[in-house]
Amino acid sequence: MTEKMIENNQVTIMGKIVSDFEYSHEIFGEGFYMVNVQVERLSDSADLIPIMVSERLLDVTADYQGENIIVSGQFRSYNRHEDRRNKLVLSVFAREIVFVEDIDKGVKTNQIFLDGYICKEPIYRKTPLGREIADLLLAVNRPYGKSDYIPCICWGRNARFASGFHVGERCLVWGRIQSREYMKKLEEEQVEKRIAYEVSVSKLELA
Repeated sequence: MTEKMIENNQVTIMGKIVSDFEYSHEIFGEGFYMVNVQVERLSDSADLIPIMVSERLLDVTADYQGENIIVSGQFRSYNRHEDRRNKLVLSVFAREIVFVEDIDKGVKTNQIFLDGYICKEPIYRKTPLGREIADLLLAVNRPYGKSDYIPCICWGRNARFASGFHVGERCLVWGRIQSREYMKKLEEEQVEKRIAYEVSVSKLELA
């Protein structure tokens, strides 16, 4: 049963560690830490993806900055309470980490597959230049009755297709995890730079 559940949420990313480990939380005596991995895009830009690592998987006291790794795991979410409201926090939960000398040019450095359910009506719109976009929120079941809520963004024909989806429909998604900077207005004069994470969809179908 558990293996079947894990199959519905699969991530592989390859990139460079660009931060120290930061303590996140503890469950049943097992400590979990966050570390940022820079994953190159084909377009010469990069995504900064947070990885959640168990202290049993890696020596979290060591300095690995600059090291190249391949991470296999799942894209997970949890709600963090801040500013009197809940914020959806996303990260890659690492099941396996492999250190490598180099990352070959041309290999897919960022892949994700999700099998979940539409849990919010899709939001379809067009950019000022006429490009079609649709936002989806996918609920992906985890073992023991939990679910991860994953924002996905579709473009072009995929956006048009996704605009007709309905809450409760089962959807399969293939794509990559992307990070996007935005400015959050805190008060009248104060703004803060934040990073949002979502799945950029390359292929999707209803199951």
